[in-house]
Amino acid sequence: MGEIVRFGISIDDKLLKSFDRLLEEKGYLNRSEAIRDLIRASLVELKWEKGEEETVGTVTLVYNHHVRDLSDKLTEQQHAYHEQIVSSLHVHLDAHNCLEVLVVRGKAREVKKIADELIGVKGVKHGKLVMTTTGQELH
Repeated sequence: MGEIVRFGISIDDKLLKSFDRLLEEKGYLNRSEAIRDLIRASLVELKWEKGEEETVGTVTLVYNHHVRDLSDKLTEQQHAYHEQIVSSLHVHLDAHNCLEVLVVRGKAREVKKIADELIGVKGVKHGKLVMTTTGQELH
């Protein structure tokens, strides 16, 4: 970690009060850590937009396993991306519905493409991609 630098900011009092309520709700001990997290999140998102940054993420899928050939289609697509899909978790939610969580790693644009393809398979009820950083470039 680099040298700690102190700086001041000007902020509207109503905005600061709202920020302080948010910090309390999220359990931050101080404003500095919250501001550091906001800066990190912005930097990570900026790198994702370029699409070339190495990233990790999870693709969460909810689907009815009784839909014809759906499980096979999802498995086929996962095998097609075996180098990017690091791990998967399959959970039986009830007699009909399954939850699948895939851990994906690769360039941001590749991870987004994989997620879009999986979420777009006919019969998937809901899907969501959550991307994060490998952490190597953040301090």
